[in-house]
Amino acid sequence: MATTLKQNAKRRAERTRRRLKAVANGRLRLSVHRSDKHISAQIIDDAQGVTVAAASSLQNGKGSKGSDVAAATAIGKLIAERAIEKGVKDVVFDRGGYIYHGRVKALAEAAR
Repeated sequence: MATTLKQNAKRRAERTRRRLKAVANGRLRLSVHRSDKHISAQIIDDAQGVTVAAASSLQNGKGSKGSDVAAATAIGKLIAERAIEKGVKDVVFDRGGYIYHGRVKALAEAAR
């Protein structure tokens, strides 16, 4: 049975998420979603099934396109500020099926 690229990407993201939940030791998860135009991040509490904080380039409102590294850096800083407001200091980074490079890397380093 042949699988498509979309099915492989979904399977890879699910595998990564399962592995992260196993090694998280009760820490919250910083999940990233990247599209061609925008990037978003959210901090998720898997134990309770709720989103603690979220940020997106759609909400940025600065008129900048969300498809560049500068926008990803801004979103990383914003999600970090919102997490600190909620009292979250330690998270596990969930890059999903995305490669740790470019916008994903910029967001992660800015959130640190």
